[in-house]
Order: sequence, then C-alpha cells, then structure tokens
Amino acid sequence: MADKSRLIKKYPNRRLYDTRTSSYITLADVKELVLEREEFQVVDAKSGDDLTRAILLQIILEEEAGGSPMFTSDLLAQMIRFYGNATQGMMGKYLENNIKAFTDMQAKLQDQARSLYGDNNAVSHDLWAQFMNFQGPALNSVMGAYLEQSRKMFEQMQEQIDSQTRSMFTGFTFPNYGQRAQDDESGDKKK
Repeated sequence: MADKSRLIKKYPNRRLYDTRTSSYITLADVKELVLEREEFQVVDAKSGDDLTRAILLQIILEEEAGGSPMFTSDLLAQMIRFYGNATQGMMGKYLENNIKAFTDMQAKLQDQARSLYGDNNAVSHDLWAQFMNFQGPALNSVMGAYLEQSRKMFEQMQEQIDSQTRSMFTGFTFPNYGQRAQDDESGDKKK
C-alpha cells in the first residue's frame, strides 16, 4: 500500500478507525473520502483482510435506500445473473470502462466551463446540469443505439460459439443432441 493511501481499520464492533487522524469515523466520512478522491484502504483489524469493496458496496446500499435510487430492480437482477456466468469478468470491465468514459466526458465539460467562466462562476457549476437537460435525450438515444449494437454483437458471438460447439461435438453421441441441432438449423425448434 502506498504511503499516501489512507488506512482505515474495521473492528469487530463494526466501527471504522482512521489511522491517519487517530479517530473513529462513519460511513458518511468514508463517502466524503470517495467524493474527495482520496485513496484509502479498509482492512479488518483482526485478520488484515481487505474490506474496501465491502465498505463501498455498503455506501452504495445506503445511497440506494435514501433519495432516488440509481439502479432499478431489473438492472440489479440482471447484474446478479452475470455472477457465475462466463461473461462475469468481461461485464465488470465493460461497466467500468463505460463509467470512466462518462466521467471523463463530464470532467472535460467542467474544465471547459472553468476556462471560459472561471472557477467560482455559478455558470460553470451549473453547466453539467444544463448540458444534461438539453443533451440528455440525445445521450439516451446514442446510448440506446450503442447498447443495441452491443446486444447484436453479443448475439452474433453467442451464435458463433454455439455453431462451433455443434461442429466440434457432432461426432459424439448425446441423447437428443442431433435432432435438436437439426431442428435449430431448420428453424423448427420444439418446445
């Protein structure tokens, strides 16, 4: 762990102890560290296990419980379905890259606003909200097209894998496999 990273110890009584300030802190304090982009690591005081992800998930859970949630029940159910699936690792990286692209775009817009209007100008602080009000529908359309394109790409990839698997195993005798493969190819799938 780098020297600049803050170490937070979690004790069995669920209390979080910030070793830099030598004081107990709350989840709200940890959330502030995240918002301030301060590097930190949360470890179990007894075992030394890294609990950073668990604490971040706990903050997300609290945020989702209060106010207006970011994740719908359908989205959460879809995310759960990726666990244990062959695409689990790929999906995490996919989400991470898309969120990074979104935050990069937001940062560039804020930098442009600061260069045009100055650091403390109200216009520069509200520019992202204004941008989203005007461009939100267009962004939704672009994201929808992007997601549709990704869906089609995944379907094509799945069909190729299925076809390759069928051709690899045609010499083996599996119960009902030959008939089902013929039905799939002819489009007459039996229910």
